[in-house]
Order: sequence, then structure tokens, then C-alpha cells
Amino acid sequence: MHKEPGFAMMWDVKLKQETRVLKGKAVSSFRQALAAFNSPEEDCRTTRVLLCLQHAFEMLLKAALVQRNGASFVFDRKLGRSIGFDKCLNLASNDSKIKLTTGEAGTLRAIDAMRDDEQHWYNLVSEQVLYLHARAAITIFDDVLKRVFSERLADFLPLRVLPLSSEAPQELQLLIDREYRQIQELLTPGRRAGHDAKARIRTLLALEAHVDSDVRVSDKDVARVEKAIKAGSQRAQVFPKLNNLGTTIEGIGVTVSVRIAKTDDCLPVRLVTGDEAIDAAAIREFDLQQRYPQSAAGLADKLGITCPKSAALRKHLGIDGDPKYHHVFKFGAQAIHRYSDNTLKVMRETLKTIDMEAVWAAHQPSTGRSKRHQPKCQIEGCAA
Repeated sequence: MHKEPGFAMMWDVKLKQETRVLKGKAVSSFRQALAAFNSPEEDCRTTRVLLCLQHAFEMLLKAALVQRNGASFVFDRKLGRSIGFDKCLNLASNDSKIKLTTGEAGTLRAIDAMRDDEQHWYNLVSEQVLYLHARAAITIFDDVLKRVFSERLADFLPLRVLPLSSEAPQELQLLIDREYRQIQELLTPGRRAGHDAKARIRTLLALEAHVDSDVRVSDKDVARVEKAIKAGSQRAQVFPKLNNLGTTIEGIGVTVSVRIAKTDDCLPVRLVTGDEAIDAAAIREFDLQQRYPQSAAGLADKLGITCPKSAALRKHLGIDGDPKYHHVFKFGAQAIHRYSDNTLKVMRETLKTIDMEAVWAAHQPSTGRSKRHQPKCQIEGCAA
């Protein structure tokens, strides 16, 4: 039987039924994204590109997760519904074969954030910003296909498909600076172009998803940025999270690959209190419940250990004393302890290399013995 060029590898890996369906949807949506980008029709073009890209990656990551762990892995046990895009990114980042890097996850979050505004409200994504992210998406889609399914994106595209653009992709920092200058011009007194300025501000706020997994573009953030720009604040002050994003561009023409990630000298993100002397333009509100979604019991369940042993491991790692991992929500006299997704990742990685019985022996709850008779932890790096 004759096979079309490029489709020969599809039968090399035995796929689960659900995987085959999800991967087919992923490839179909990705092809539609490329078709929309190269379409001469401008009407709804950006919307179609972002919608199709986001859907393509959600389906691809779910296909990979199902192939690795089974269909139930991508379903919420309580709701009985498949998980959303953010959860897919977290799971794929922690999977040993999918190996979604921090830079790849950031690029996909940025695409999702731009798509969210494009779908539910409005923003203005410049052609070069759209092209750079679409090109980076091609690189990621190809890499994930190769890692998980031993396939390449070229196996699913006709030979007639052209590169996404005849114009070479530009460095992201140059594009961000250009966008910021355009916003400044639009907000010049007398221009009466606030509508377009806010639309562009929303896109720059969405790009913060490259370095912040909790990004949700809100009207409060848009108003904060607009006020700061009108006051003459510089881009580095208003968008500090974008200062250390770098773009790696390799190859030319059809072989070009684009990767966007933080550079090594990126400043850490930290929480600030209301009385700190810090430029208000640099402060962004976020939902703490989204930053700390895990319960203590949930951590133990996902790690496959008992709650007391999970507590012992947290104590050994100093989790409960680190605001990066732990937060206490107070409602009157009630205190609820919650943990970040990164807590689960750190604890899971530690379990692979540590003697859990030694941790348990050192940190198990007291059974009435005096403190001086409690065993001292002999595990390297533990201060207990």
C-alpha cells in the first residue's frame, strides 16, 4: 500500500487508542495554526493562530502523558473531567521522558496567556511577536514528538509547506523594547489612543508567563502599567520580569529553530509586603491559592507515602519554613497549610536518592521520650 511521503514513521511506535486520537488532534490543530499564519486573509488571523497553537500543545502533552501513564492520569478525580493546560505543563515538566524544560514551559504559557486575552477579551499582538512565538512553538512541537514518539513534525507536513515567514526572527528583547516605545507614543497626551495602548500592554503582561507560572493578565495590572508609563517609568522598572529573557536562534530557512528562555543572570522573583520601598510599577498581583494549590494530604497521596512520613520529609527538607514552597492561609482562628507545585517536584526528586527510613527515624513524631533522647539526624545536609 502506498504511503504519503513523511508518514512512514507513524506505525513505528505502538500507541494506546486514546493517545492516537489525542496526537491526531494535536497534529491537526498545529497544521491549522500554520495554515492560519501563512493565510493572506487577515480577518481573525491572530486569533486562529493562537487558539490552534494552544489546543495543539494541550492535545500533544495529553497524548504523551496518556501514552506514558494511562488515560486516567489526565483526569481530575473529583470532577471526572480532563485536566487543563496549566496542569498538563506541570505534569509534562516532571515526566522523565517528556522532559519539558523551563524555557519550553514558559513559551507555552506565554502563548496560552496571549490566547486567553485574544479569546476572552482583546489584546494586540504584533506580527514579529506572533512570528517569534509561532517559530518557537514549531521547535518545541518537533522536540516533544521526537522525545516521546520518535517522530518529527516534518513527517506530518506536505513538502510544499513553506517556512512560517520570509523575515528572519528577531531577538525578543528588541521586540519588547519596540513594543514599549509604541505604547509610550500611544499614551502621549492628545493622542487619544489609550485603547490600542492597553491592548499592547496586555500582550507584554502575557509575555511575563515566560518566567512566571502564575501570570493572569488583569485590568488592575493593565491600569498599573499604564499609570507607570504615563509617569515616565522605564521599561526595566515596569516589566522587570522581562529583563532577562533571551532568544536562541539557530539555522536558516526551513531549518531555523527558536528557543526562548531566562538567561543565567535572571533576578529571582520574590514576594513583597505592602510597606516595602519598591516601585509600584514592578508589583504584580496574583492569586496565592493558585501559587500554593497542594494540601499536605495531597502531597502524601501523590508521593505514595503516608502523611506522617510526608511530614518527616518536609521537615528534613525545610519545606514548611520556606515561602517558596509553603504558605499558611488564615481565616479567623483557622490556619490552612498549602504547598506549591514545586514542593511536589522537590520531594519526588528527593525520594529517588534518599533513605526514607533514615529520614523517618530522625523526624518521626515524639512518642513520649525526652528531647535529649531523640535521635539526631545523620543525613547529610539536614540541620535537625
